[in-house]
Amino acid sequence: MKALFSEIRGAIVSTLVFAVVLCGLYPAVVWGVSQLAFKQKADGSLIVDKDGTVRGSTLLGQVFTGEKYFHSRPSAAGANGYDAASSSGSNLGPTSQKLNDAIKDRIAAYRSTEGLAATAEVPADAVTASASGLDPHISVKNAELQAARVAKARNLSVEKVKELIATSTSKPDLGTLGDAGVNVLKLNLSLDALK
Repeated sequence: MKALFSEIRGAIVSTLVFAVVLCGLYPAVVWGVSQLAFKQKADGSLIVDKDGTVRGSTLLGQVFTGEKYFHSRPSAAGANGYDAASSSGSNLGPTSQKLNDAIKDRIAAYRSTEGLAATAEVPADAVTASASGLDPHISVKNAELQAARVAKARNLSVEKVKELIATSTSKPDLGTLGDAGVNVLKLNLSLDALK
């Protein structure tokens, strides 16, 4: 009986020690190091105005619909899209008639909104949702096709708008992995910042 209580006591002490170390100390150390070394990223890569108002995150997309704003790619996350609590894709595959119909409708709407010819190519990211439904980027081609509409709505030159596109474009990871992408929130905020 003495040996049994010794084993139970050892198990309880081990459990308590691991609970304190793994559920308390380790997370506190990781949090502290991240706050010291990577504060901006550890806090969610937030974009904050000069007055302290959080405008969004560079990591999460938002819906923009006005003529004077660049539009994000479609989102299947939540009822109205870009709902971070409902992050997901549509789960519709390439043989889905519902997906094909939605893409055809989006292509027609995109061409109409951007004043493109009925046969003009439309970037895939302009008519398809990302896997998470929260992608904050659009392709450079998509942004360039929207530039004329935004420039006209804001009384700016297309060249000025393209300069802002360039400053909001992130390069591929490690210079070669993936494609360059334009952060829509950063781009729209830079447009709003113009006088």
